[in-house]
Amino acid sequence: MKQPYDLAIIGAGSGGLTAAAFAARLGARVALIEKNRIGGDCTWTGCIPSKALIHAAKVAQEARTAARFGIVTAPVSVDMAKVREHIRSAVEKVYRAEDPETLAKRGIDVIFGGARFVDAHTIAVGDRLIRAARFLITTGARPTAPNIEGLSQVPWLSYQTIFDNGHLPAHLMVVGGGPIGAEIAQAYRRLGSAVTVIAPTLLPKEEPEARSLIGDVFAEEGIQWIRGRARSARMHEAEIVVQTDDTNLPGSEVRGNLLLVASGRRPDVAGLCLDQAGVRWSPDGIPVDDQLRTSVRHIYAAGDVTGGPQFTHLAGWQAFQAVRNALLPGSTSGHPKALPRVTFTDPEVAHVGLTEEQARAQYGSGIRAARWDMAHTDRAICEGDERGFVKIVTKANGTVLGATVVSARAGETITEFVYALERGWNVKDLASAIHAYPTWSVPVQQLASEMAVGNLLSGASGSFLLQISKMMR
Repeated sequence: MKQPYDLAIIGAGSGGLTAAAFAARLGARVALIEKNRIGGDCTWTGCIPSKALIHAAKVAQEARTAARFGIVTAPVSVDMAKVREHIRSAVEKVYRAEDPETLAKRGIDVIFGGARFVDAHTIAVGDRLIRAARFLITTGARPTAPNIEGLSQVPWLSYQTIFDNGHLPAHLMVVGGGPIGAEIAQAYRRLGSAVTVIAPTLLPKEEPEARSLIGDVFAEEGIQWIRGRARSARMHEAEIVVQTDDTNLPGSEVRGNLLLVASGRRPDVAGLCLDQAGVRWSPDGIPVDDQLRTSVRHIYAAGDVTGGPQFTHLAGWQAFQAVRNALLPGSTSGHPKALPRVTFTDPEVAHVGLTEEQARAQYGSGIRAARWDMAHTDRAICEGDERGFVKIVTKANGTVLGATVVSARAGETITEFVYALERGWNVKDLASAIHAYPTWSVPVQQLASEMAVGNLLSGASGSFLLQISKMMR
């Protein structure tokens, strides 16, 4: 029996959209099923609204601190309702490129509703049965609530609801020190709210130097950081009261009028009825092999739902690879050699590969780590934005193992190191490429050159080269 669809994709977030576009380009008959809104978290409650909010907050901060450049401005006044309008406008502009009408013009059938498997080749969406030769699950993840006593009895927001807020709170409390919590905490502080972050660690996956620097920046900007965990929450008149386990805090309490809980996400597998298709799964996600196949070979999964790292760029990349493996001969790995991440605080924190601690655990004492401070970078000096550094971790022979960039443009700069890791480059390869001056990427070349020259002139061979150089002078 001929299948109506070559590929049915469940979930129309960044992964599903990328997969559908590629499959349609290959001439496949594609169904894209979405239970909520096209675009998923990235468009509606993640990347797009958060970056719009962060930019608005940065504009406010730059106006507030413009006097250091000799520019005098009036006192900054923030209209949070208009900030919300800016956020919604950015979301709407992005959505226009991925709405159902646009997708239909590309040959993609968009079907709204929750999908559940009936058998290994059939899903039900409402009363409609859809059959396909292959399936791709890209349903993403959803926010989780930590075990905080009384949390259900107080009003609180997650990343899914914070961007609908149209008033500037006097005091925002943020539970969680990861990227989402850190970004929103700094944005609201710059817009004018008092902000308290409750978390044992800020950006726990990053290098210690990066965590320390962001902690210093937060302190300078007036963000209070409670180094502990939230244990309970309750209402007291119009205030939310959060009890923490930080004994250094008087009364161990924080009081505010808006609470953001940013403590993690879990794969969204609810309602898929994966057992009906024979697909193995758990609340931690859907396990996949190197080609992104589930336990049922014609059913693939990609992105957050697999239980791996949760990044929009990874979801899109994996979904593309899954379609390639499903619809073209041969196969490629669905797990990248190098996966960058960026936290869009100011300065930004970007990383790829191994941290110094991870490299030492894996390779021993033979690894090298060096850093170049932005205070020695001409572009940073010109813009008065000298906080940050570039750090490179290598093997003893100079092969790049990982890198961290903390700077105003770290998210762009880190891509250079992604190429280095993908291709097995040495620091001398980074050093030999001309970098345009003065840019934020120049310190990459400066640090790589310093490390490459150090490797060249070390040991007996280095001594020999120095002698030869001396003889030639």
